[in-house]
This record gives sequence, C-alpha cells and structure tokens, in this order.
Amino acid sequence: MASLLDKVGTLIRANLHSLVDEALKKNSVAVLDEYIRQAENNLEDLEDAAATVGGNVRTLERKYKEYEEKANKLDRDIDILLQRSKEELATAAQSKLNSTRRLSEDYKAQWEQQQREYQSLINAKLKLEAKLTTIKQEREELQALLELAKSKEITAKAIQSLDDVVGVGDADVARIGDSIRARLDKASARSEMAASRLEDQMDEVLERSEVDMQLEERRRRLGLSDQVLG
Repeated sequence: MASLLDKVGTLIRANLHSLVDEALKKNSVAVLDEYIRQAENNLEDLEDAAATVGGNVRTLERKYKEYEEKANKLDRDIDILLQRSKEELATAAQSKLNSTRRLSEDYKAQWEQQQREYQSLINAKLKLEAKLTTIKQEREELQALLELAKSKEITAKAIQSLDDVVGVGDADVARIGDSIRARLDKASARSEMAASRLEDQMDEVLERSEVDMQLEERRRRLGLSDQVLG
C-alpha cells in the first residue's frame, strides 16, 4: 500500500518542467501520453486498493460496535448480579467484560487506522484524477496546435525557405500551448510575408505590361510605331 501511495505521490508532485521541455523539443505529445498511461494504471490500482480498504473499514467498524454493545450489556449485567448477591457470577462476568473491552478497543484502533488509510487513498485518487484531467485537456490542445503549426510551416516553406521555428518551454503545461501558438504565429507571419512579396512582384509585372501597352497604343496613334521598329 505504501509503495502504491509513493508512486501516486510522485505522479501528483511531478514537476512538469521535463515534460514541457521534452514535448517542445521533440514536437510530440508522446511524453504526455506516457504520463497519462502511468497515471491511468495507478488510478486503477488506487481504486482496487480503496475498495479493499473500504471493505475492511466497514468490517472493523461493525466488529467494534458489536463488541462495544456486548461490553455495555455485560456492564449492566454485572450491576444486576451484584445487586442480587451473585458474587461468583459477577466475577466471571467482570472477567469476560475485561476481555470484551480489550477486543472492542483493538477493533476500534484497527478501524481508525484503516479509516485513515482509506482516506489517504481517496485523497490521492481525487488529486491524481484532477491532474490527469488537466493533462488530457492540454494534450489534446497541444496535438491540434502541433498539427496546425506543421501544416502552416509546410505552406510557408512552399513559398520560401524558413528558418527552424523553436518553441520555448516553461514550468506549466498551459505554457506548452502558448509556445506552440508562438510557432504557429511565426510560421503564419512568414507565410504572409512571402505571399505579400509574391503579390508585389506580380503587381509590378502587370503594371509594367499595362504601361507598355499604353505607350504602344500612343505610338500607333502618333504614327511612331514603324519608326521605333525601324
């Protein structure tokens, strides 16, 4: 049980620096997929352990209350036996009461210890579930942004050569998305700049052609076309 809680604690306390750095370095969600896999496996183990310990808690509680009730009844019976001068029976009942109370206290101690362990398992389960939910959400966003960024880069490279786009990691999973958005924005800007230059070149050619046509028309009107050709 302790080893399970230790493994889960490691996942819960995991510093996401390395996850972020590796995801951005490799442009891949594989590192997050591995974290998700480990977290899901440990969640299953936590659920099994919590179910087992929870069952023990109920059993021990029932036993404790059962022996507590027996002890209370013996205590009342001893008073009645003493009132009726049944000394030997009272002595035997008192001995049995002492034994019953020891059992009751033992069950109570075990019950309380198992309750604490059960609560630890439940708390760990809730914390790991919350972190897993966040990681899964960020993983989907990261995957979508990586694919879109890749598509944008391919489009930009078809127009002109691009420098490698490098993302910047941070300590928070949310920053992964910000870094990929930066890559996306940079690739988009380069694509737009390249397209703009192409449009300028096309406009210049078209404008020059139009000017040449206008001059040719003017030469014909002035009878200068033949002189230019000559």
